[in-house]
Amino acid sequence: MYIVFEGIDGAGKSTQIQMLKEWLENNGFRVETLVEPTDSEVGKLIRKILQRPDATTDTLQKTLGLLFAADRMLIMDELSEDSKIFISDRSFISSLAYQEPADWIEVLNKYAKKPDLLILLDLDVKKSVARTSGKDTFENEEFLTKVKANYLEISKNFQCEKIDANNGVNKVSSDIKKAVAPYLGICPDCIQ
Repeated sequence: MYIVFEGIDGAGKSTQIQMLKEWLENNGFRVETLVEPTDSEVGKLIRKILQRPDATTDTLQKTLGLLFAADRMLIMDELSEDSKIFISDRSFISSLAYQEPADWIEVLNKYAKKPDLLILLDLDVKKSVARTSGKDTFENEEFLTKVKANYLEISKNFQCEKIDANNGVNKVSSDIKKAVAPYLGICPDCIQ
């Protein structure tokens, strides 16, 4: 199974992925986590560009779209092992939410694996800005409001579980487990 976590920055994706991984492993599943951008040379270049104050300009967003697609292709072979659950921190869905135009991003990601389950961590934009202050210089309310709206629209095209990420860490974790459980044959009512 390929589970993808998406949401605007600061939604808690990294924390929740680790909590879900531990829970799934405790339930006997083999789990591997992935993160985009990767640690490849392409991923390092992406991180460098994301630090620029002009990272939201049209030209740099198109450049990032290309780089993310290239970086993503580097991990496609890893996703072919059927005996594991893969949990990814972002996917091509991030590119659709962050970069434009959408039809071009879709072409660039034609060969990217589609998630079996999308977990959309839905966070208030003001909380996102507060949580990411000083991380990426382009993170601002106007930009993130647009990205959040994109996520909400895009999520309609996937098997998606929308989770309220404004709650506490443990509540969010519990909600995620309850959402994932039926896909894996685990009784959702047995989750605390």
